[in-house]
Amino acid sequence: MATKHEQILQYIDRLPVGTKISVRQIAKDLEVSEGTAYRAIKEAETQGYVSTIERVGTVRIEKKQKENIERLTFAEVVNIVDGHVLGGKEGLHKTLNKFVIGAMKLEAMMRYVEAGSLLIVGNRDQAHKLSLQQGAAVLVTGGFDTSDEVKALADQLALPIISSSYDTFTVAALINRAIYDRLIKKEIVMVEDILKPLAETPLLHPWDPIAKWHQYTEWYRETRFTVVDEQMRLVGIITSKDIIGHEPTVTIEKAMSKNPITTSPRVSVASCAHTMVWEGIELLPVVDNYKKLVGVLSRQDVLKALQYIQKQPQTGETFPNLIMNHFREEKEGDTLSYYGEVSPQMTNHLGTVASGILTTVMVEAACNLLRQHRRGDMMPENITVYFLKPVQMESRIEVVPRLLDISRRVGKVEVSVYHDEVMVGKAMVTAQILER
Repeated sequence: MATKHEQILQYIDRLPVGTKISVRQIAKDLEVSEGTAYRAIKEAETQGYVSTIERVGTVRIEKKQKENIERLTFAEVVNIVDGHVLGGKEGLHKTLNKFVIGAMKLEAMMRYVEAGSLLIVGNRDQAHKLSLQQGAAVLVTGGFDTSDEVKALADQLALPIISSSYDTFTVAALINRAIYDRLIKKEIVMVEDILKPLAETPLLHPWDPIAKWHQYTEWYRETRFTVVDEQMRLVGIITSKDIIGHEPTVTIEKAMSKNPITTSPRVSVASCAHTMVWEGIELLPVVDNYKKLVGVLSRQDVLKALQYIQKQPQTGETFPNLIMNHFREEKEGDTLSYYGEVSPQMTNHLGTVASGILTTVMVEAACNLLRQHRRGDMMPENITVYFLKPVQMESRIEVVPRLLDISRRVGKVEVSVYHDEVMVGKAMVTAQILER
């Protein structure tokens, strides 16, 4: 039988998209305490099908899929541009497909406006009205208002009309920056994106005989299985090593490994890869906040995901990418070096290179050297840095990584930084190698 918490989650999941949700109303409808209702709503928000929108409240939204991560909801746009909603609050949960800048004549403008888009325009009431009629929301720049007729139409069509004090160029830049940041997140694959769901996961129970494990190995061609109780809570894992010396009639509970290492759906695959390599495990159970099993992750799943990430097109540059763009790579024999200049953006308030920037350069140089010896992803594990001399703005520096030791799983690199042939920094970097 489902717990009260699960019943509330199922109730919220069945609500139509756009429905307002309140702790008091759910507590009254399902006859539960407000505390229980509050915890369930927060869980639904974590799972992505409920959102709390400023000046509107908590709303049932459509759960965003991974492939649509570059899209924004209109509610998020309001926060990005520091705007306020003039009308159409009921549609703030909707996502925008694209934005259009209305810097042209009305007839030409409407050719680009379509349902699901956002028109960015100044105080042009007629453009506001026509845009709403074509199914597009409106963002009014310059802090201007709109007519009561347009506000009423926005409420009727549940399409937001937003006002921001910023100018059109700034608004477009802010929205573009938000989309750009989300494109970077495309490369961050989460456990929930690749796990084998519960419906496809073979399960054993503590009271099952070991004979059933043998049966499962023949059916599924696997040797590792999760063990759950009657409420689907994870209680252990059983593998071929665990059953050695046990008769087929012995229960799973007496042979299984208890308190196994687990992960949650909202953890990155890279983090799980680190755990699985470090702990030497092949199967990682995925559980929710209540230790209930939601799926499993195998080492093969992780390797496939890491390969998939590498095949993705370049979608955005992170800070390490931007920093290393200032350096050119040169290789002479077995010696790898990086040459670059300390730009003003790389300095601290004293005009010398910032410690974080220099550390990033040394770590990236070390990982790049390791990639030439091992195919895989490098995850820095330990960094010891010495800043010997300050380096002034516009100084040219040379970064030289030297391989000390490398094995199948770990690499150690010494990195030296020079300015005018004088050593100004040194680091010892130990990185874990995640094979693809």
